[in-house]
Amino acid sequence: MSPTAAVMQVFISNPGKRYAFNQVFKKLGGNLTKDELGNTLNDLVAQNKLRKIDDHKYTLSKRQDAPDRTGSSVASGKGKDIIGIVDLNMSGNGYLIAPGVEQDIFIPRSGLNRAFDGDRVRVVIKRGYKGKSEGEVVEILDRARHDIVGTIELSGNFAYVITDKRKVPVDIFIPPDKVGEVRDGDRVIARITKWSDHKKAPEGEIAERLGAIGVNDVEMKSILVDNGFSLEFPDAVHNELAAMGTTISEDEIARRRDMRDVVTFTIDPEDAKDFDDALSLQKLDNGHWEVGVHIADVSHYVRPGTELDKAAYTRGTSVYLVDRVLPMLPEELSNIICSLRPDEDKLTYSAIFELDDEGEVYSRWFGRTVIRSNKRFTYEDAQERIETNKGELAKEINILNRISLKLREKKFANGAIAFETVEVKFKVDLDGVPLGVVLKERKEAHMLIEDFMLLANKEVAKHAGKRKLEGKAVPFVYRIHDQPDIGKLKDFSRFAAMFGYKVNIDSPKQISKSLNLLMEQIKGKPEQDLLEQLAIRSMAKAVYTTKNIGHYGLGFEHYTHFTSPIRRYPDVLVHRIMSDILSDKPFKPVDKLEDKCVRCSWMERKAMDAERESVKFKQAEFMSNHIGEEFDGLITGVQHYGLFVEALANKCEGLVDVDSIPDDHFMHYEKENALIGRVSGKRYRLGDRVQIRVVKTDIQTRRIDFELAD
Repeated sequence: MSPTAAVMQVFISNPGKRYAFNQVFKKLGGNLTKDELGNTLNDLVAQNKLRKIDDHKYTLSKRQDAPDRTGSSVASGKGKDIIGIVDLNMSGNGYLIAPGVEQDIFIPRSGLNRAFDGDRVRVVIKRGYKGKSEGEVVEILDRARHDIVGTIELSGNFAYVITDKRKVPVDIFIPPDKVGEVRDGDRVIARITKWSDHKKAPEGEIAERLGAIGVNDVEMKSILVDNGFSLEFPDAVHNELAAMGTTISEDEIARRRDMRDVVTFTIDPEDAKDFDDALSLQKLDNGHWEVGVHIADVSHYVRPGTELDKAAYTRGTSVYLVDRVLPMLPEELSNIICSLRPDEDKLTYSAIFELDDEGEVYSRWFGRTVIRSNKRFTYEDAQERIETNKGELAKEINILNRISLKLREKKFANGAIAFETVEVKFKVDLDGVPLGVVLKERKEAHMLIEDFMLLANKEVAKHAGKRKLEGKAVPFVYRIHDQPDIGKLKDFSRFAAMFGYKVNIDSPKQISKSLNLLMEQIKGKPEQDLLEQLAIRSMAKAVYTTKNIGHYGLGFEHYTHFTSPIRRYPDVLVHRIMSDILSDKPFKPVDKLEDKCVRCSWMERKAMDAERESVKFKQAEFMSNHIGEEFDGLITGVQHYGLFVEALANKCEGLVDVDSIPDDHFMHYEKENALIGRVSGKRYRLGDRVQIRVVKTDIQTRRIDFELAD
């Protein structure tokens, strides 16, 4: 129970009673410190949930009704209350993302009541502007971040921490005795300690000095903290890990299917350290192939309710920045104990299939196994064997590649969409300084692994979907992808037509066929990247949920994430649920599973934001060494304030300010995705090629400014 809910429970249990501070403190039985209680009481008074009688006593505000079933307060009013996660936008307003609510609920800035981006809150729905529904935050259940990153601004003997207003819309006052050894302009991590008056800035303390703005390590840490990720694991996690037994006993092996004598190998990126999936292959007497998809058995080591489990759930996912990985699990677990390293016995959770050469599945088996990988391949190693058919295990890799091609054909025949985005990676030196840009091409070795992971994910979800609990499908974690928004597709279709391409949007099946044809037609063309990105933006976002509607983009009726439990918490949940499904014991649903799905989707989104921000930082840093240079560019966005242009040579995106375009006054025409000169009629449209010059960069805001050079 959150501090807010615990304090409210004291007052709701005896409405009308007046409690002194020490009485509340005793009622809570030491669950809160006196400072925490004081801050919570002040917050509740500011939110009009409690009323302060005098300097010593508090009572329930008249606006509070009886408690709901959870014991937390429910604000009165005509609307119902909903629990969800706050998503703040650039304007300072927010939206509530909640389980079972299809349309996100608008929360005006005035209704946030101190909620920050990512906070789990209780919201009351009411009628807003022009009769539209909107929400008001009435209780903050869990803060998404206790660590807040910002920039120190010294003022005499006190200071302010200036925050990113989109995520934390207040600056933090640091009193003189809490400033410590910091310099003006430093990046720091702050913690709020007191917020007695909602009209004023909260008080806080400096938890950690990160260092000077612009330093690579400082900026990368700032990005992680700013998106809600802690930099270190709690001591309790390390203590639990140190006490964990890691030797695989003979009794444990006896409980599993022993696959150690079957040819098995991993294929991963060259710089990978956590090998969480492996493939095995052996020929059966009937001429078919037995293909094993073996996944690190993280759930054997990370048990529900443990400190390791809490830490993994809090992060939700590993985060991949330009120059580092913030792992979901401690590296000793992810890189050593669970990692499927060659020539070591490893515990795995496996999906084993009987297939023929055409990729037809005749049988499938799911369960816990023990394997011993024969070889660790990089993608480049595996690709060399596919192209030359030479080298260790070349025969096995080529057999699997032929089967994967058949699986891929079936997938596209069933309506999957073939988006092929180019991965951009920066080459950096030991200090993280960007040296150049590398465009990584996906080859057959990448797709081979992907095809068998997709097969395992699909078949696991299908198996779980068939199981019933009291006549209904068992609660399970699905990875769903809704059908695209027709309005967005119409806009995309009109834009594609400007390049001479036709997109058929008459039906979901026609959409996928037409998009696949388009992806083939634009391959290698200058407009390829832009059209692929715009097509992806017209699609719905994939999320985790217990309500299965299928995965439109893959053309699967059932889909989940089973294959990466080292780096994704939903996969850990899937392994646990599968163990219950496959056991003889009565099935026990995971507590609040849909809430867990919503949070995992949110943390995945924040990890992607962090990754993009790290790329933007590196782009600004890289282009700071190219001031005055000219590049061929492609217009990737048009707004009333200017043109977003991507430099084709290095994929760095910057802004051409509309006021910097000479000789005319340019107006924004949204339907045409263009800036058009009032006098000349000259047009700058989305997708146009232009010549740009680098004017300046700002590493702190991760911004690149271009001007037109043609």
